[in-house]
Amino acid sequence: KCWVYKEIALKISVVTVCYNHASFLEDTIKSVLSQNHPDVEYIVIDGGSTDGSVDIIKKFSERLDYWVSEPDNGQTDALKKGFAQATGEVFCWINSDDELEPGALAEVSEFFESHPEAKIVNGDHIKMDEKGVPVEMHREIPFNRFIWNYTYNYTAQTSTFWMRSLYEEVGGMDTDYDMAMDTDLFSRMSASNHIYKTKRVWSRFRLHGEQKTQNFQDRASIERKKILVRYTGEQTKLQEYIFRKAAWYLRISWKLITGCYFARLPASKQGALKWE
Repeated sequence: KCWVYKEIALKISVVTVCYNHASFLEDTIKSVLSQNHPDVEYIVIDGGSTDGSVDIIKKFSERLDYWVSEPDNGQTDALKKGFAQATGEVFCWINSDDELEPGALAEVSEFFESHPEAKIVNGDHIKMDEKGVPVEMHREIPFNRFIWNYTYNYTAQTSTFWMRSLYEEVGGMDTDYDMAMDTDLFSRMSASNHIYKTKRVWSRFRLHGEQKTQNFQDRASIERKKILVRYTGEQTKLQEYIFRKAAWYLRISWKLITGCYFARLPASKQGALKWE
């Protein structure tokens, strides 16, 4: 299928939250502002950075729909603040060390226009190193509640987009979650809505030593366990162990059968993105 956007397209609100990520922030901002979608609302929420991030934001301030730099209560609080400012029909967030793929938002808009029943869709992503050079094509299986609960959140947050109406329906971001806020949000969204899956590559996820997800694994595990209990109730250690093993083998088998492990970077995506 040829993915194109129409003259009348869905308005997409993109939120980026930042705290002392000056080394990556400019590429993130450019990846959003360089999209060919005709109706993009871009909101940047900075937590009071002291490393030059604010200077970068100011550089692009005339092209931003809203920005602020002030102390907050963490990433989830900043995201909640950003989405409260958003007026689009479709929402997403792109972290200040990640990037959107060129043309991603036009494809997302076309997907929702072609699937009016859909409220949330997830694409694939590319893993890149600290310098922005792609290192791996990350292909995933569709959302499955059992696998999701007992393995981890394998849905790429950077390539997930949802309707504003769904965000409001589930109550938005929950500030009780500091690490697994995306797992919590998508879990609540998927409770009453199908998460559509496409093989389109919509984002790049940067691997580097200062990543929050790598440095606070214990806290993340506690939050994921809280989400698990929400849907399964309390279980014995043996029950949980058996289910986790079963989910792990099921996921591996599914990825093998569908060729996810064998996905390779397209020739056109093997270099770092050069933004204008």
